Amino acid sequence: MSELMNRQIVLKSRPHGEPTTENFALVETAMRQPGEGEVLRRTIYLSLDPYMRGRMSDGPSYASPAALNEAMPGGTVSKVVYSRNPAFAEGDFVLGYDGWQEYGLSDGQELRTLDPVLAPISYALGVMGMPGMTAYFALLDIGKPKEGETVVVSAAAGAVGSIVGQIAKIKGCRAVGLAGTDEKCRVVTEDLGFDACINYKTQELDSALKQTCPNGIDIYYDNVAGPILAAVLGHINLGARIPLVGLISQYNATTPPIGPNLVALLIKRAQIRGFLVTDCMHRYAEFASEMGTWLRTRKLRYRESIVDGLENSPTAFMGLFTGENTGKLLVRVSQDPTV
Repeated sequence: MSELMNRQIVLKSRPHGEPTTENFALVETAMRQPGEGEVLRRTIYLSLDPYMRGRMSDGPSYASPAALNEAMPGGTVSKVVYSRNPAFAEGDFVLGYDGWQEYGLSDGQELRTLDPVLAPISYALGVMGMPGMTAYFALLDIGKPKEGETVVVSAAAGAVGSIVGQIAKIKGCRAVGLAGTDEKCRVVTEDLGFDACINYKTQELDSALKQTCPNGIDIYYDNVAGPILAAVLGHINLGARIPLVGLISQYNATTPPIGPNLVALLIKRAQIRGFLVTDCMHRYAEFASEMGTWLRTRKLRYRESIVDGLENSPTAFMGLFTGENTGKLLVRVSQDPTV
């Protein structure tokens, strides 16, 4: 095969506070020839997720930091363009973790083949992938929703929160979302079927929570922490459960955040528990079966925000922290031949 040039977005420097375009660089390198047992693939979709901000820092975390001057990590959906591995054929679509680059090359052990007949291949990075699993397992395993309970979801228009509220409705709960614009609140209620949505930027949280959750809050699915968590704690019921899934409100913080008053957790004998989706990867078949059924029967709807061009990844990523996207944020690195 002829020599291929691979464009990559590398981490040029570690941000202090909010990331800027200066922290990234677009570079071009030659791809080496695949060796025996290796698979070369071209990226079609790149997933952009809030956790990547943590990987840009070198402080202690649940995952090692991204390396400087190497491609930013990230989930990808790709097409196999050359294979010396009998498990993969040229033309196969695969889910992998090739990061912010046009091509990936490995022995294929980390890859999973996708069937575009069963679902759009981009769904493997969203509702049928990590965000969907995060919504499903954190809500059901930690939240344990019961019919008639009230579930409040922060970042309700995002990749995870939008799915959480719909699962809550499927389980017979009242679902209340929090989002940052009136348009997102409209999407959350009219398109996704939540019972109510609070614009946390324009509405006073305490009174809005009192109005939308007249019977208190049984489950708070927390994607953001910070002031919203502090407000929610004033309305939790006895035995409330709080899956702590994200801390997006403090990912760009340069000083330790001021914490909420946790007295309510004690008085209400509430449970707050951190969640990492990697703990549930062995249960993918269980998740895929039920989520696939909900999608096919239209009990659950799914939205994507797609940005074209690898070179636009840094700007799109920064938009995650200012609420630019609705639903799952993807970068289309190359043409999707299945649509």
